[in-house]
Amino acid sequence: MRKTESDHLTRRHLLAAGVALAAMSALAAPPARADDAVNLGVSIPAATHGFTAGIVWWANKAKKDLEQAHPGLKITVRTAAGAPQQADQLQDLTIVTKINALVVFPFESAALTQPVAQVKKRGVYVTVVDRGLSDTSAQDAYIAGDNTAFGRIPAEYIAKKYGGSADVVSLRGIPTTLDTERWNAFTGALKASPNVKILDGKYANWNRDDAFKVMQDYLTRFKKIDVVWAADDDMAVGVLKAIQQAKRTDIKEVFGGAGAKDIVKAIKDGSNPLLQADVSYSPKFIYDAIKMTAEARLKGDKLPPTYIIPSVLITRENAAEYYFPDSPY
Repeated sequence: MRKTESDHLTRRHLLAAGVALAAMSALAAPPARADDAVNLGVSIPAATHGFTAGIVWWANKAKKDLEQAHPGLKITVRTAAGAPQQADQLQDLTIVTKINALVVFPFESAALTQPVAQVKKRGVYVTVVDRGLSDTSAQDAYIAGDNTAFGRIPAEYIAKKYGGSADVVSLRGIPTTLDTERWNAFTGALKASPNVKILDGKYANWNRDDAFKVMQDYLTRFKKIDVVWAADDDMAVGVLKAIQQAKRTDIKEVFGGAGAKDIVKAIKDGSNPLLQADVSYSPKFIYDAIKMTAEARLKGDKLPPTYIIPSVLITRENAAEYYFPDSPY
């Protein structure tokens, strides 16, 4: 039978409609679940102090647990001793390992922003953890503890406990966005207590030895110190050592941060009168970040742009709830 021009037009219309319908169906359908398509890189600082030792431990536990739960999922964990090494590792993870998702805990904020941005430009899904980047357009998601509360809680505690009058020295971490958030929250909360004087605030790099040296300097320069805001439990250990060696008795309290098990135990037991309170900030958030990112990408989903894990005040009354003797930190 001879086909008319009308028949050919009708056939072309049906084919076009079929193609359009197929395209619409593909867009409407949820992304295919493909465990073997998710190649996740994890880039974190090396275990230079207790907190990062906890980060490394939890990251490797996440790799073990998640690869067991999702046989096709591949997770590669890399640890770096500094920002330059981490930048090199990011390039290697992208070009050699060919990751398509990244969970990165930056060694430093400014120095890692451009390297992470280059990873994202290659189409890799990027979750930044804890130490934020200077440019948030370089990330898809950000997961962290509550750094504002981390600084605000000890400031409010000190002001209330010491009647709004105390001489305080402070130790800061590494120059990062989270350290700035903590410092601004701490100093901002104390504006309501003008008689709480911050004598100085120096970087001690979240390191016991560096904190020991900074505290030695403070003890030499300031003849009266009421409270030390160490802003980290590792730094608090160095501070305590310096105080002990100097045999200073004017200092009433050392407030650390992050809930290290030895510090929490001392608070719980009342074994050191200088340790009376702390603020929670568990390194387990790296496990949570890896799990959330991996499971979202396995489903083809994205995470919320920002996810904040709350921080709380730890005192003798509730210390048992935050004491985990089997943890590495």
